[in-house]
Amino acid sequence: MNTDINDIIRDLLRYLFITFTNIINNSMLLSKKTSQENFIKKEKLYGANDYHPLPVVLEKGRGVFLWDTNGKKYYDFLSSYSAVNQGHCHPRLVKVIHDQSSKLTLTSRAFHNNILGDYMEFATKLFRFDKLLPMNTGAEGVETAIKIARKWGHKIKGIKNNSSKIIVCDNNFHGRTTTIISFSSHNGSKDSFGPHTPGFISVPFNDIESLEQTLKNNPDVAGFLVEPIQGEAGVVVPNDDYLSKVRKLCDKYNVLLIVDEIQTGIGRTGSLLSICRNCDCNLFCERKADFYIKPDILILGKALSGGTYPVSAVLCNEEIMDVIKPGQHGSTFGGNPLASSIAIEALKIIVEENLSENAYRLGEIFRKKLKEYISGSNIVKLVRGKGLLNAILINDKKDSQTAWNICLRLKDRGLLAKPTQGNIIRFAPPLVITEAQLEECIDIILITLKEFD
Repeated sequence: MNTDINDIIRDLLRYLFITFTNIINNSMLLSKKTSQENFIKKEKLYGANDYHPLPVVLEKGRGVFLWDTNGKKYYDFLSSYSAVNQGHCHPRLVKVIHDQSSKLTLTSRAFHNNILGDYMEFATKLFRFDKLLPMNTGAEGVETAIKIARKWGHKIKGIKNNSSKIIVCDNNFHGRTTTIISFSSHNGSKDSFGPHTPGFISVPFNDIESLEQTLKNNPDVAGFLVEPIQGEAGVVVPNDDYLSKVRKLCDKYNVLLIVDEIQTGIGRTGSLLSICRNCDCNLFCERKADFYIKPDILILGKALSGGTYPVSAVLCNEEIMDVIKPGQHGSTFGGNPLASSIAIEALKIIVEENLSENAYRLGEIFRKKLKEYISGSNIVKLVRGKGLLNAILINDKKDSQTAWNICLRLKDRGLLAKPTQGNIIRFAPPLVITEAQLEECIDIILITLKEFD
């Protein structure tokens, strides 16, 4: 009898303990959830409504991982739109930031500093151009390239002043300044922001015939601005011979080829620059004539900073860059010693840690596994990309919520990705990801897609 009573008491205590523990845990979870909601609420209350982020609040990053304010760990499969190629908080970059910020961060270009020249020398030799003009953001880099091209058109090519035109591609994305949105195909970027900047002609991407016809009919064209792969449009990869044919047309019509490698460059697509295509030079750009399409103007950004600090650059040869004279273009922060130190180290990491090679090899694995799944899938139409810049096209309308809902489920499973163009999901992890980590992420993606099949 006493034994029965003891058992009853023991069971009752166990039940009370479990119940109490669950109450405490649920309370903590609710508190954490509320805390996350408070962070999001504060952004909405005090910030402009210019983005539609996933409902996750992040506070820490290391390598390929991010942690939210609840301590949950995620794989980063966006890399801040390819700005974090070197991984989050790379120790070498953290050290450079600490060391340089302790000495000197800004002089403006009113004075020289002891780091800028080293940065210019390192980058121009690495990418094989004569000159570098330092800026801060990618959009600033694009604006700079447009100004250089137009002035070159007037001063060197002989185009009548205020008449030079720039050809761009449909569905481009080069930033959101007033000039750049003026030639955007996305009405949402342009609506009610006019009057728009004139002087741009848009042609279909990956269409050589249309480009040549436009060049033939417009002798006042100074430059052709193009992304080697259209990232924001959904990782649209052109034909293998597209850029080489573009290069020949630009030479034929005396037009500057301006290549925007802000998102595609610095290892992302499996080579130092995306304009290297299908080469045989061990994935490091040796500029072999059969494979390398050298632009007249190269624009870099994002990963040029390793995701730590805004850094962008425009590179070209002396005869083009020298059209810019003192007082005609510049930036207070462009080329500051902190940015210059960061850029040197960010580029060295890509080269010394063989991150281009890693991107090439793992990109092949990623697309192979996804294509195998797609062959029997109803939810995904195709996978496309190059290196570790990839995307899947969801079999639904652009205005559907399917891609968004898939990304929410990926988040629940510990992987962060984001839709673009409504029904496309972009996958771009930091280039430091290992094969084992990639395989784990592929499993997460496939399990999630099967839920929607």
